[in-house]
Amino acid sequence: MTFRLLRDEDALTVRARGTDLFRYVHRPVMDPFEAPKPYLHPVRTLAGRVVTGYRPHDHRWHKGVQFTASWLSGQNFWGGGTYLRGRGYVDLPNLGTMRSLAVSAETAHDRAVVTEDLAWHTAAGERWIDERRTLTARDIEADSWTLEVTTELTNVHDTELVFGSPGTQGRELAGYSGLFWRGPRAFTGGDVIGPGMGEQGDWLAFIGTHDEVDHASTLLFLDDPDNPCHWFVRSEPLPAVNPSLAFDEELPLAPGDTLSRRYRIVVADGAWDLARLTRHVGEHPW
Repeated sequence: MTFRLLRDEDALTVRARGTDLFRYVHRPVMDPFEAPKPYLHPVRTLAGRVVTGYRPHDHRWHKGVQFTASWLSGQNFWGGGTYLRGRGYVDLPNLGTMRSLAVSAETAHDRAVVTEDLAWHTAAGERWIDERRTLTARDIEADSWTLEVTTELTNVHDTELVFGSPGTQGRELAGYSGLFWRGPRAFTGGDVIGPGMGEQGDWLAFIGTHDEVDHASTLLFLDDPDNPCHWFVRSEPLPAVNPSLAFDEELPLAPGDTLSRRYRIVVADGAWDLARLTRHVGEHPW
């Protein structure tokens, strides 16, 4: 399978089999309240059906697929208000920015690879995290393809940094942090197969039905096999999936240390049942 790369100043698009599989915006222009950072949107199935949402009115900072942190030693790289124990969500001057330093992309025989170096800056402009991020489109099959996301986060600050979430601040079942997918509004009420909110499991699938066309799509999320997560997942009142970095326990990162994670998202046409999902996972080991 041949991949194509389409480039402009601010974004990269990966195309295969006549479909733009995803657009990766690495130099976004957005309101500081949305914590500017790169995102993937739209993400499409091979049939061209969009499976990501963008700036929904309920959470303007939700943009397709992103890797971010809702709490990092008091800084908010997620966007919106910050949840504080005993106070709820509060709008604070603590919204960080991820700045793209360098982006490269290449295609090989069976994949397209985007590699990016980023710097995480606090609201005050301090550089706390250097990140190496890799996005790989691979495994083109009859009705599915796979996005592999890897990240290496290095603490370049002079003190320990702590990843947290609203969950670690006391909000029950709201421990979102890390790789985050926001689905299109039509996917609200979709079916979830796999672990429930706050549970652990190797994988989780979300099946949504599209507006306008009589079709469904499936997203199969595979957790990092070396670092099992607790899942943040919602079907109501909005479609969202996140293998959380810090669901209900904080995750410290010492100065100079690097935190590594890897995930896969299988983007499929049609509503896959449990047997199909299980078979796919078994046939595509890490």
